[in-house]
Amino acid sequence: MKMPQIVLTGVLFFGTTGTWAAGMDARQEVSLPATLKTHMLHSMRDHLLALHEILDALARDDSDEAARIAESRLGMSSMALHGANKAAPYMPPAMRKTGMGLHHAASRFALAVQEEDPRKTYKALSQITASCIACHAQFKLR
Repeated sequence: MKMPQIVLTGVLFFGTTGTWAAGMDARQEVSLPATLKTHMLHSMRDHLLALHEILDALARDDSDEAARIAESRLGMSSMALHGANKAAPYMPPAMRKTGMGLHHAASRFALAVQEEDPRKTYKALSQITASCIACHAQFKLR
């Protein structure tokens, strides 16, 4: 898929009160058993790696590979891979909802990228990262 030369610039603010800048972390703590916490942290690092690989595939105009990575590593098809059913009982409902939003967004991206419409592709990709940002801004593992 041919991507136009677009410069994307963004600034991410975690809240408007400046609590992050002041060193206060108001995120909700989520307590997990040690082995499950380790597994979840590994999964989140793999999510970040998958995003990198998706961007690399897009840069190479390989929409098939971007779609494959998105669905298999982030999409609805990836939930068993990441042990979502084991972690879900420990998550607050809002965290589960945000996590499901990530998986749904990735599956939608896998479909959108196949249309080879750069605007739809980037919009769908931004919905994936928005889910990550929302979860990390609201929750932290303990």
